[in-house]
Amino acid sequence: MPHAFAQPAVKPLKVVVLGDSLSAGYGLPADAAFPAKLQKALQAKGIATEMINAGVSGDTASGGLARLDWSVPADTDAVIVELGANDALRGTDPKVPQQALEEIVKRLKARKIAVLLCGMLAPPNYGPDYARQFNAIYPDLAKKYDVPLYPFFLDGVAAVASLNQPDGIHPTAAGIDLVVANILPTIEAFLRSAAGQNG
Repeated sequence: MPHAFAQPAVKPLKVVVLGDSLSAGYGLPADAAFPAKLQKALQAKGIATEMINAGVSGDTASGGLARLDWSVPADTDAVIVELGANDALRGTDPKVPQQALEEIVKRLKARKIAVLLCGMLAPPNYGPDYARQFNAIYPDLAKKYDVPLYPFFLDGVAAVASLNQPDGIHPTAAGIDLVVANILPTIEAFLRSAAGQNG
């Protein structure tokens, strides 16, 4: 056994990013998408992951729920949920994504899979009442189910023209770099805790 004296390899954490175009990497090469960039950034911090990009452009929270079981393999350690932006863009009744996201969290918890919720904020054009209801979905669910929350996935990137593609909605590669840099401490803490639970 030539490798008898080698350090035992730590089994990478299997992490699924269940999301929409923002995590799928719409308009970007595959290696510039959020899961790929995140995997690299975590590697630099000494956290080995097998990151699965389960982002589907145009998906709503309900769409994510509909494909949850086959998007998240049996041996998954953790899921990063990035859904709801399309619901907000369409002005969908906030109860609809709220129920879908709640069901996603419940099912993953029942499967003993760690969950991190990425929050979304409603665009301002639907008015303050809609925004208040929609924006509350994520903190409310995080509190109710005791799961970590990253308050706003596009923090520092939304509405910054130079960090978004011409449609003004989807981040450029530089925008994704900033999303990763901003969210990294939250995800690092989340995965260290998930590894502790599963280890």
